Amino acid sequence: MTDHHTYKKVELVGSSTSSIEDAIHSALAEANKSIKYMEWFEVVDTRGHIKDGKVAHFQVTLKVGFRIASS
Repeated sequence: MTDHHTYKKVELVGSSTSSIEDAIHSALAEANKSIKYMEWFEVVDTRGHIKDGKVAHFQVTLKVGFRIASS
């Protein structure tokens, strides 16, 4: 066991028709299928699609940090 950790960041874009929060949860759930040791995220951009004067779609860009397995 080491006394330090090394991390890598990836950028994800989650989308949802219901909420920004759902877009975040969706992106993290999908990433969790293939990325191990995810530990944190930050929202770096939020966008939306407008249809008939209402929000139709939310899109959130996340940076996700995960620990390198051997660290």
